[in-house]
Amino acid sequence: MRFFKSYLRYHLSAVSAFILCCAFSALVFRLYSLPYEALVYPFVMCLFICLCFAGFDYIKAYKKHRRLMHLLENVSVLTGELLPDIAGTDDADYQALIRALTEQQTETLGIMERRYRDTVDYYTVWVHQVKTPIAAIKLRLQSEDSPLSRRIGSEIGRIERYVDMVLVYLRLDMDSSDYVFTELPLEPLVKSSLRCFAGEFIDRGLAVKLSPISLSPISDEKWLSFVIEQLLSNAVKYTPSGYVSIYQCGETLCIEDTGIGIAPENLARVFENGYTGYNGRLDKRASGIGLYLCKRICDKLGHGLSISSEPEKGTCVTISFEQYRPEHE
Repeated sequence: MRFFKSYLRYHLSAVSAFILCCAFSALVFRLYSLPYEALVYPFVMCLFICLCFAGFDYIKAYKKHRRLMHLLENVSVLTGELLPDIAGTDDADYQALIRALTEQQTETLGIMERRYRDTVDYYTVWVHQVKTPIAAIKLRLQSEDSPLSRRIGSEIGRIERYVDMVLVYLRLDMDSSDYVFTELPLEPLVKSSLRCFAGEFIDRGLAVKLSPISLSPISDEKWLSFVIEQLLSNAVKYTPSGYVSIYQCGETLCIEDTGIGIAPENLARVFENGYTGYNGRLDKRASGIGLYLCKRICDKLGHGLSISSEPEKGTCVTISFEQYRPEHE
């Protein structure tokens, strides 16, 4: 019905012209005192012919409308060959314009994709080059165990995580991201992540409470490790004293701390890109990208990520694995 009304509005000038012609013919017959019966037959014939042409044109226009609506729903695959057949000069002009715009868009997207891949390739090489001296420094520090060496080791670990974050940020939107889903025992993964922060826990005097974890979700080890390490990094960073607790609650992994917490007005926005909140303004090094990346990665892995907090009492972040329970055939 909506298309029919639109069709009538579009052809209103033709309908008006037909009505005016009929009225003009009736006026001429009246001026010459001709019988109106002589006007009925040609009027009916003209009306029939016009309705036949209008019906044919309406069906043709409706088919074209349906095809265009289908293309609109799949606009990402639109090419000049998929457009409806040309029905007039106006259609030819519009189709020529659409084809030109499509070709220009395709060329622009190709250039942007090549630049993006070049950027990713450059930073991939850069990350590996930066990690070489980082690994050398960490190797030298392994032979020492002092407050200074632990502090330096913590800073080196932070640099390494920032370097990894650059690569994760660039690779996150790539179509060919290297996800490898397997049934993953979670406890060894958590312990491995905790070892990365051993120096910081000792240096800050923080306790670690690790409860037995029996979860074995279907996930990707590399990407899930990044999420857990980022969450542990935040827990350590914003916990001046007390402890960090890692435990299982049903089908979720909980990372809880006794840190400074998050204000209620900031809690709803912590997963936004670049949002640091009040705590981030206190810590000038905060980028506001860590939790954003964690959320994006969990969405891609099919895991839920949520956070609850109370100022001056601590924060609890939970990763839910209910979506991927292992099923054995």
